[in-house]
Amino acid sequence: MAQNTISETLFRQAQAVIPGGVNSPVRSCRSVGTCPFFVKKASGCRLEDEDGRVYIDYVGSWGPMILGHAHPEVVQAVRFAATQGMSYGIPCRLEVELAEKVVSMVPSMDMVRMVNSGTEATMSAVRLARGYTGRPKIIKFDGCYHGHSDCLLVKGGSGLATLGIPGSPGVPPEVVAHTVSVPYNDLEAVEAVMKTHGETVAGIIVEPVAGNMGTVVPKPDFLPGLRRLCDTYGCLLIFDEVITGFRLAPGGAQERFGVRPDLTCLGKILGGGLPVGAYGGRREIMERVAPVGDVYQAGTLSGNPLAMAAGLATLKVLDSPGLYESLEAKGAALEAALREAAQVAGVPVTLNRIGSMGTAFFTDAEVTDFETALKADTAAYAVFFREMGARGIHLAPSQFESFFVSTAHSRQDLDRTAEAALESLRVVKESRTR
Repeated sequence: MAQNTISETLFRQAQAVIPGGVNSPVRSCRSVGTCPFFVKKASGCRLEDEDGRVYIDYVGSWGPMILGHAHPEVVQAVRFAATQGMSYGIPCRLEVELAEKVVSMVPSMDMVRMVNSGTEATMSAVRLARGYTGRPKIIKFDGCYHGHSDCLLVKGGSGLATLGIPGSPGVPPEVVAHTVSVPYNDLEAVEAVMKTHGETVAGIIVEPVAGNMGTVVPKPDFLPGLRRLCDTYGCLLIFDEVITGFRLAPGGAQERFGVRPDLTCLGKILGGGLPVGAYGGRREIMERVAPVGDVYQAGTLSGNPLAMAAGLATLKVLDSPGLYESLEAKGAALEAALREAAQVAGVPVTLNRIGSMGTAFFTDAEVTDFETALKADTAAYAVFFREMGARGIHLAPSQFESFFVSTAHSRQDLDRTAEAALESLRVVKESRTR
């Protein structure tokens, strides 16, 4: 980035008053060796920074913008909701309507509780699993990120891996003593843990498609195997669908793979771009949540009318005929273009994709878990990121994140991205031979 840009000036200002100059660590762009640009406005699949540069966006606010930025129907819904008051702390009609919509779309949900973030959703689901079963232990998977609540901040994927942080100071060992982390896609490892600890395991929490070590798709037997183990040992299966919910199908990954969890955590797309989260599941489990039951969870801004309006408008648009088929085709076209560009440029790249999300890993090896993801060449990705940015293509500033295609991306956008990728990969190739 050129010196003395508006973004650089803002970044210097930010670093004086915000830790690292950012309000979420990966945004700092440290791992890719550049300064973050500051967004002035966004529309469709495009971002414009404070210096007037325009980018085709494949981050999409890290997943929520499946309809693109500032979708007219979502904007209209939020604008009207704002004129009626921006927060009540009292029930409103929109909460009921969005809850009914979610329950109608997500196969495993009889009831849902709205919260304010994915972290709140996963934290609350874990508490509920422990309260419902009366057991302490939780199994998670290496490289899967379930928010920054203490008990789940173990081998947590992108943010920690990108910054080289193994866990986090401030999390006492006692807090994670009941959290067991095993390799993703390794059903035998889960079976071994269950043989030893199964009677004390409250639940298994998993991203049904991992998105925080980069996109990693489950092996055919992995999710059904987790369901079987939970049934055998009487514990709960928790799907963290904060990323995959409404992304891979109207009913998320559980619809796509035909595996029903006991509890599901949602966020991102559910809020249409506004902060929101939710958790839900079978009625008999959810009725343990206060005030009906004894598992306490609360939130002043939960069910915020602006977030409910944005989410409801988004989910209604997602009901459009052919929408998911179109997203699948766009995702496949981008994957094919990136594969061809890598082959022509002579750069080893492994493409993992499902639906409208994916990751280009700079490695020639198959990526099936966190260990194999970590073998990717992060220096090569950093060059690719910078070169793509210089050509007006915005990717996640981390090798261990996913790209997202939206309904706003056109074939022309994909073609331009493919051209930029070939040029950028040739620079990557040159950088490796110096």
